[in-house]
Amino acid sequence: MQNGHEPVGQAVVFGAGGMGRALVAALAASGAYRKIHVGMRKPSVEWASPEWVSRIAPLPFDLLREETIAQAAGAIDGPVDLVLVTTGVLSDASLAVMPEKSIRAMDARAMAHVLAINTIGPALIAKHMLPLLRRDRRAVFAALSARVGSLGDNRLGGWHSYRASKAALNMVLVNLSIEMARTHPHAIIAGLHPGTVATDLSAPFQRGVAPDRLFLPERAASCLLRVLDGLTQQDSGGVFAWDGQRLPW
Repeated sequence: MQNGHEPVGQAVVFGAGGMGRALVAALAASGAYRKIHVGMRKPSVEWASPEWVSRIAPLPFDLLREETIAQAAGAIDGPVDLVLVTTGVLSDASLAVMPEKSIRAMDARAMAHVLAINTIGPALIAKHMLPLLRRDRRAVFAALSARVGSLGDNRLGGWHSYRASKAALNMVLVNLSIEMARTHPHAIIAGLHPGTVATDLSAPFQRGVAPDRLFLPERAASCLLRVLDGLTQQDSGGVFAWDGQRLPW
């Protein structure tokens, strides 16, 4: 993250949940960026540290409304060096959305909701943000994915909507990497698997996770940024776990 250098460039983080805020904090602490734009439904900087709050620029957006994504992108002046998409859903009690244990639990409305947030939303962010990536040097677009979205790593089945949404996201990232290579030769497009992180998203499912496998958001953010630092253009289109392991398709 260019530690030790004068802050340059801009980063954009979509989503201000547990992982989003942890990534913003880690980016700010790195001193690498003069400005960090943060997309959120209710723009606020109350959670930001006084030490770096002046470099945070909140952007209002709604993941389910493309026009707000376009407006957020349009509010960013100049090229962007890093875009991180941290949005996602695994369950939503208010909409009776839960990971399915069998095909009997499949519900069209719930599946459409999960796909809208985990696949379509990040794809639309890419549609409006990728044209802003720098062309003259390394630039990165990364979205939070999940190991369960790997076809080759699927041993248990179940969780049909979530698995399908992340597998579809991974395919979108591959497509983006191919297209961007034609116009942005230094760009890197990647998916990131943060492990099981102690956030609201995983809260209903943490009971069976070993303590040493349940990461605090700050640890996960540090690991993911370290992984991103090590990626090259040849890695574009891949999905990488918090420990740097490339996940199988």
